[in-house]
Amino acid sequence: MTETPTMRLAAMVGGVVLTLFAGYALGRAVDAPTSLGTQVAAGSADHTHPAGTAPHVHGSDTGTGTGSGADGQVSGLSVSVAGYTLVPEQTQLPVGDEVDLRFRIVGPDQRAVTDFAVVHDKPMHLIVARRDLTGFQHLHPELASDGTWSIPLRLTAPGVWRMYGDFTVTDPAGTPVALTLGVDLVAAGDYQPVALPAASDTAQAGEFTVRMQGVPQRGVVAPLLFQVSAADGAVPTLEPYLGAYGHLVALRAGDLGYLHVHPEAELVDGAVKFWLTAPSAGDYRLFLDFQVAGVVHTAEFTVTVS
Repeated sequence: MTETPTMRLAAMVGGVVLTLFAGYALGRAVDAPTSLGTQVAAGSADHTHPAGTAPHVHGSDTGTGTGSGADGQVSGLSVSVAGYTLVPEQTQLPVGDEVDLRFRIVGPDQRAVTDFAVVHDKPMHLIVARRDLTGFQHLHPELASDGTWSIPLRLTAPGVWRMYGDFTVTDPAGTPVALTLGVDLVAAGDYQPVALPAASDTAQAGEFTVRMQGVPQRGVVAPLLFQVSAADGAVPTLEPYLGAYGHLVALRAGDLGYLHVHPEAELVDGAVKFWLTAPSAGDYRLFLDFQVAGVVHTAEFTVTVS
């Protein structure tokens, strides 16, 4: 049979269509997005959490499961992620006065979420810090039946403060989804920013000295150990606080990107051990909470990642 121009044109069009379809199928196979909850579940499989902790990750709303922003992303930079939005009742607060901070987490259905997983003994971890990385507070608000969270809060100085809600919800597929949402709070007045303290591996927390061993590295999972000692050099007995021997929050200077990591279940030679990956070069402020004799103390460190 003699090939006609019409037959040649049909063959060319068919080839283009097949090529486009194959490329689309390959793209779907390689780049098909999974749900945030699926990514979280997959990423958490090799992570051991302290007793009383629901499956979760920290630090990256992209769901990598590293808990430390290994993909270059951090949490807390957005007020809304994966359809969940942090909605405070007010964002302008007075200086020095204790006020009742109230907020809701609104879900993809535009309703206030009322079902939260208990992670490290609490369904909500609220972190507040001024944008110059001073005034750190780690709080645990109460949830009302209508989905409103509330907690007494005092902003001690004028300026812009960052409020983070660190929590875990269950998506429609029944998968735990850990998120950290952030929003700015404003305390009007004469703002006098405080310079970031120099990098140091030693910090004072009340009567205790805390020494940090290890250096956070960009893109590499590295151990950090924190050894607590009293004024006489004795090592105090660390007590579990919120289901763990310590809690570590890292805020990135510049944009206040948020990392929240938790330690290994047991102490290592009396020290609290974390695994952390720095998502980028730059300065970070680390806040370590630990408990001795029923009292929670916070040690603060500045680290520089090159």
